[in-house]
Amino acid sequence: MGAYLDFIRIRFLTMLAYRVNYYSGILIYSLNIGVNYFTWMAIYGKGESLGGFSATQMTSYVAVSWMARAFYFNNLDREISTDIRDGSIAIQFIRPYNYVLVKMMQGLGEGIFRFMLFMIPGMAIAMLLFPVQLPTELSAWVGFLVMLFFSFLINSQINVITGLSAFFVENNEGMMRMKRVVVDLFSGLVVPISLFPGWLSSILNFLPFQAITYLPGSVFTGRVQGVGIWNVLGVQVFWFLVLLIPIIWLNHAARQRLFVQGG
Repeated sequence: MGAYLDFIRIRFLTMLAYRVNYYSGILIYSLNIGVNYFTWMAIYGKGESLGGFSATQMTSYVAVSWMARAFYFNNLDREISTDIRDGSIAIQFIRPYNYVLVKMMQGLGEGIFRFMLFMIPGMAIAMLLFPVQLPTELSAWVGFLVMLFFSFLINSQINVITGLSAFFVENNEGMMRMKRVVVDLFSGLVVPISLFPGWLSSILNFLPFQAITYLPGSVFTGRVQGVGIWNVLGVQVFWFLVLLIPIIWLNHAARQRLFVQGG
């Protein structure tokens, strides 16, 4: 376990070395929040509620959703795909550690960096610029932070599954791009799921994407309170366990597959 913790530390220090990406990232995410804020305010007009969100709740939802993305976002799918295409995955597989778990630890190291030096400062800036309302209940804060961690786990699991698919499709560039669009849209980052057509929101209730952004955002904005917080947390735990199945299967199948690409 100590070796896996070192992977977290090394990735954190690696991220710390690229400060320009850090500063530009805060600016870009703040701009995203600003664009979404003014768009939603124009949509609301003089209305008080839309899709169960008040104007204040929507502002808070937009801000916390984008800043939460700063924490759970990573490129594990691209890293795994690159390892497969250049053949370095073979060396990784014979080393005395679990390759998938190493990638998750590296993603966690990046996520901790983004949480401490990206999400928290970015949220502070958003609060200065926009009317963000913070939760007043301790249970909401605890529930949100725990759910934020599971958002990272579920998003990383989807990335690992997408990355490992390169063993079978060889070039999964299109799949990775599609995955990013699908996750951002169907997780509720772009539009809250409660604003989707009824038939589509019903389908999304049976998919893991809502557990990444929409459910934690609903807890943060107070749309889900009390016992409901632990119910939606249970949804995240359920999907975390379910997504372990394809990861274990793909990891096992990948170790028995060999292909040579190139001359």
